[in-house]
Amino acid sequence: MKSKTAVKKPNIFVRMGRKIKEVFSELKKVTWPTFGKVMKATGTVIVIVVLFLIVITAVNYGLSELLQLITGLAN
Repeated sequence: MKSKTAVKKPNIFVRMGRKIKEVFSELKKVTWPTFGKVMKATGTVIVIVVLFLIVITAVNYGLSELLQLITGLAN
């Protein structure tokens, strides 16, 4: 049997409230980037995505043409 001196766990709402307070206190410690830094990082990501898009499209087109060349010679 459990001893009578065991500490009872708080109910779910008390625990959730404590966790939410902890989250907000941690968010106050966060160093948020400036708008300029965010825009620079976003621009960098967009440029890299577009470059990869161009490379993958070129490879896809090249392989498609190669496949047409190979299948055209077989017929």
